[in-house]
Amino acid sequence: MLKTINLGLQFGGRKLFDDVNISFTKGNCYGIIGANGAGKSTFLKILSGEIQSTAGSVILDKNTRMSVLKQNQNAYDNYSAIKTVLLGHAELIRIMEEREAIYAKPDFNEADGLRAAELEGDFAEMNGWEAESDAATLLHGLGVKEQYHETLMADLDPKIKVKVLLAQSLFGNPDILLLDEPTNNLDAMSARWLENFLMNFDNTVLVVSHDRHFLNRVCTHICDVDFGKINIYQGNYEFWYETSQLAQRQAKEQNKKSEQKIKELEEFIARFSANLSKSKQATSRKKALDKIVLNDIKPSNRKYPFIEFKPAREVGKEILEVKNLTKKGFFENISFTIGKEDKICFLSDNSLSITMLLNCLAGIEKADSGEFKWGVTVTQDYLISDNKEYFQKDINLIDWVRQWSKDDQTETFIRGWLGRMLFSQEESLKKANVLSGGEKVRCMLTKVMLSYANVILLDDPTNHLDLEAIQALNQGMIRFKGNLLFTSHDTELINTVANRIIVIKDTIVYDKLISYEDYLENLESKENKK
Repeated sequence: MLKTINLGLQFGGRKLFDDVNISFTKGNCYGIIGANGAGKSTFLKILSGEIQSTAGSVILDKNTRMSVLKQNQNAYDNYSAIKTVLLGHAELIRIMEEREAIYAKPDFNEADGLRAAELEGDFAEMNGWEAESDAATLLHGLGVKEQYHETLMADLDPKIKVKVLLAQSLFGNPDILLLDEPTNNLDAMSARWLENFLMNFDNTVLVVSHDRHFLNRVCTHICDVDFGKINIYQGNYEFWYETSQLAQRQAKEQNKKSEQKIKELEEFIARFSANLSKSKQATSRKKALDKIVLNDIKPSNRKYPFIEFKPAREVGKEILEVKNLTKKGFFENISFTIGKEDKICFLSDNSLSITMLLNCLAGIEKADSGEFKWGVTVTQDYLISDNKEYFQKDINLIDWVRQWSKDDQTETFIRGWLGRMLFSQEESLKKANVLSGGEKVRCMLTKVMLSYANVILLDDPTNHLDLEAIQALNQGMIRFKGNLLFTSHDTELINTVANRIIVIKDTIVYDKLISYEDYLENLESKENKK
């Protein structure tokens, strides 16, 4: 077991959290969530011993092995991929090296023989004989081809390095597994494999992630880092979000009887449990949810921006026709037509290809050949990923938003928009050229909403956003009555928004009206048949 006793951390005059008393038990996966800067990754570093708390203590049971996902991709440049994975089990490596050194001695004696026998017992107990094959299995599951297993880490592509370090953290069946953003830079199939691995993992997992689909699939509990406290809740991210929203509604309904509230909670849990998958972890999760009582659910202190895209006019029958569009080095001979209710997600191994396509369709870049034509009823706007050009001016946010407000330029109107995007009265006077990445994206979303466009292009819109903003954006995209052309690394967003998938590998290799989940299942089925 891993637990904290009165744990606290303070940097100078800033308190991240205090009086944290939590026990993390075997068989559970804990998703650690919180606003950007709340201290999620810092909390993991305290648990791993990388940094010291300013109060309290971390208790780890004796003989418990903890494994941590390393973030430094260059730390193992002098080792092969397979050796880097093995290095995830330090004690096994120590035994292997001592064992080899003893057997290599020219003056091997009786004492050496006794020590070697002892080491052989420890080696076998740690499954040392299967260590390399186990490491290779992990690499294969994460999509690292066998041809790279003996390649030095220094010579590997960064996307492969990420997978090797992830395999290292999973190697050797650790008792405690700490993962900080494990799905970052993973392709869809590798992320899917990791989800399945963790859902069947018997020990304790703590994970920080902005990937809601991942948190929903693997988590049995949510640890909410909020307002200097860390509270733990049963269920996955979706359950935490929905129950916190339910608790907020019930808190406003002072006259509703306790019996009515209990019934509402029971009905909600029944509906939620019915949608759980049949995995072993989902079964234990369902049992835990059945034990929840009214006092267990609490309103969240989280604030969500209000994102609502409202087109000024309905789009007509002709929306967009693309014919043989080519931009050398990015894509060739791309052709497609958009239907009236299409919400298209573009996928590619080369994200720059999709960025260039969206830039061409938005008129920012010019294609080398081919053509495209927007319908006469179309008004379109673009949430561009590289937005730095929009934030060069030394103006405050009120004046920045005013640039994009066509109908009403009064300060009251502008402040209303900034407020709905969680900029306070004081923050409205912040200069546009000093904003953080997340603040810039919230401003760009305000610009798009004020355009009242009926076709919206979005290039990786969740970049730099916290979970609350991602959740709000997701809901806004679902509700939007116009057309969407977008790309994203957020599985949940693609799953719930897209009704058509277009895959680009130099040219279009796949174009189908299909959900993302069905597309991945088809892809997984093809991979398994190889």
